[in-house]
Amino acid sequence: MYGHGAAPPTRSSGTVITLRVLFAIAGFLSCGLLACLPLFRVAVLRGKAADWLLAWISLPVSIGGLAVVGSVPESDHRGDLALTVILLLGALSGAYFVVFDIGHHRTAPPMGPAQGTTAYMPPQPPQQGYGYPPAQPYAATQPARTPPPPYAPTPPPQPGRPAPARIDQVRAELDELSDYLRKHEGER
Repeated sequence: MYGHGAAPPTRSSGTVITLRVLFAIAGFLSCGLLACLPLFRVAVLRGKAADWLLAWISLPVSIGGLAVVGSVPESDHRGDLALTVILLLGALSGAYFVVFDIGHHRTAPPMGPAQGTTAYMPPQPPQQGYGYPPAQPYAATQPARTPPPPYAPTPPPQPGRPAPARIDQVRAELDELSDYLRKHEGER
């Protein structure tokens, strides 16, 4: 997306901490409705099937729990149990996300030119040891061709040759300009 040698922009530590806090508290403060949000973030970053499964299972658990809380009378203990499960799901998913995210940012390779990433370098051929030139596997099967020169070589300048007329013209114009500036220098 950023091309060869260009690193993606890095997030500041303040941005990372803000996102970590928002993902962590989303599940608990929404009474478990958004408990899947930090789990999906972990699944995207890690990419393991178990994380995806956990994130997808949290959706019906939280929706089902909220349906139970809303459908039973307030004095029924099943509503209390469902609300406890939902709030625990939100808190545990947030804690799981924070633990994973801290570990992820500690082990992540540094990004960006300030942290030492280098630009894209094309792969180099393997080096031959002991000062021998590198092997050329196709040298015997392909005839060596030298391309014709794209232009005729110019003869070297001769010592007694006069300077080209264009250079003389430019020198004359510069001399005229210098004289003109000297004359009008005192008028300022």
